[in-house]
Amino acid sequence: MILPQEIIRRKRDGLALAEEEIAFLVRGLVEGSVTPLQMAAFAMAVFLNGMNRAEAVALTRAMTHSGRVMDWRPLDLPGPVLDKHSTGGVGDLVSLILAPAVAACGGFVPMISGRGLGHTGGTLDKLEAIPGYSTRPAPALLARIVRDVGCAIIGQTEDLAPADKRLYAIRDVTATVESIPLITASILSKKLAAGLDGLVMDVKTGCGAFMPTLGQARALAESIVAVAQGAGLRTTALITDMNEPLAPVAGNALEIANAIANMTGARHDRRLLEVTAALGGEMLVIGGLAPDAAAGRERIARAIESGAAAERFARMIAALGGPADLLDNPSRHLAAAPVIRPVPAARAGFVTAIDTRALGLAVVALGGGRTRAEDAIDPAVGLDALAPLGAGIATGQPLAMIHARSPAECECAAAALHAAYTIGAEAPTPAPLIAERITPA
Repeated sequence: MILPQEIIRRKRDGLALAEEEIAFLVRGLVEGSVTPLQMAAFAMAVFLNGMNRAEAVALTRAMTHSGRVMDWRPLDLPGPVLDKHSTGGVGDLVSLILAPAVAACGGFVPMISGRGLGHTGGTLDKLEAIPGYSTRPAPALLARIVRDVGCAIIGQTEDLAPADKRLYAIRDVTATVESIPLITASILSKKLAAGLDGLVMDVKTGCGAFMPTLGQARALAESIVAVAQGAGLRTTALITDMNEPLAPVAGNALEIANAIANMTGARHDRRLLEVTAALGGEMLVIGGLAPDAAAGRERIARAIESGAAAERFARMIAALGGPADLLDNPSRHLAAAPVIRPVPAARAGFVTAIDTRALGLAVVALGGGRTRAEDAIDPAVGLDALAPLGAGIATGQPLAMIHARSPAECECAAAALHAAYTIGAEAPTPAPLIAERITPA
């Protein structure tokens, strides 16, 4: 007979666990025979002692098979099932453009996305700024949209990797969120449950990332790629810069509007589109839709520039209950804040540093994010026209525009922005937008 406490003791003492021991704990967590207190002890033992590659693969597989695993084979899709996952950032609205762009290039993207976490925005929160959009379609409707449109961005259902949801809730209150093996299993279990043929990871690094140093980001990227390979999922990771917002905007309706503008040609935000094309190019390579990353990037860029991505996005929005004319009339459907004010720079010079995490927290304080899981989100509030690193600024020139519900909230956000921006005499040397590419060994 296997006893949970004996498995926990072995991991507490730094020993490697067998696959059946890990499966026993995960199964017991879902069925109720292993208590949350016991899983909390297990999570702390993993946090302190780590896991070897075989253990991490076993944990990922057990969590994947704790619920339903999607099977796209009955649809006989004429292309690969692909997805991308980001570790989160500020102004990161890549998914909104990337999923339809990959669909326009022949991939099929059932993208299971999450909500905002801490200072980072969530793709589901952005999409719920669109009136009528459903992030929880019935399975038959989801299958039909993926088949006919090529992409659907939705939320995790209760029957997909339920062990992950329960274990994450435990990690969240036991200071074990940052464990790389647990992060790896959490991300990959959901992606494997989605029935993918290939995955590309966007691991952020910098002051606005959960992995602020390049070494931390590299360790996570290498773990995800290796464990995914062990679990049978082709995966590549890019480590990308988050020392400034990826797009010059943060806030749910504002980010939807920005994504639409970039897909329709009204805007061209270089950093956003460069990362989107790089990630999409890797997805096309994994799916056999491009011979190499450079060719893949070109295909994604053409899909965006030609309007093909916008057309897929519009069809996805309408199929999931949103307005059919969103791309033609975004201002008619997206909420707008009653108070919109600039944040003037107090001195002239160059933007030498941005506390990106502080910008994300400023959006949360405006009501555009959550401090508790049950908090409602105001889709209208946020920041836009954010001055980028290296920008030359005159005294009184706006660092950003604040969208708020009241003048008082606007003043608080302005103080946060002044604290987040550093103005110096010389422009900084820009960091590479894509720091590293991690592939299976």
